[in-house]
Amino acid sequence: MIKIYHNPRCSKSRQGLELLENSGKEFEIIKYLENILTKEELTSILKKLQINPIELIRKNEAIWKENYKGKELSDSEIIAAMIQNPKLIERPIVINKNKAVIGRPLENISTII
Repeated sequence: MIKIYHNPRCSKSRQGLELLENSGKEFEIIKYLENILTKEELTSILKKLQINPIELIRKNEAIWKENYKGKELSDSEIIAAMIQNPKLIERPIVINKNKAVIGRPLENISTII
């Protein structure tokens, strides 16, 4: 089943959700700010996205700028930062089986549904 990691307060995430709703396909909404991802879940998502942890970080978030920017961080430390501060995770993320995309630009979602 298709999954969308969604933040209702984010316009891009809402647009991604709307695209899925209009697709007519079944999907599950995961509000990752309420249901904090585990290290295993986040690692699995990164593998499906085929990216390094730093590429999933929202670098303009105040939390990143104030606490992490400019520091030498390992992948494990970056993953821990995202688990501790889920607002740092880029959104929306859409997963369909073993493929995943970040819905920025929105057209990325169309490639896997």
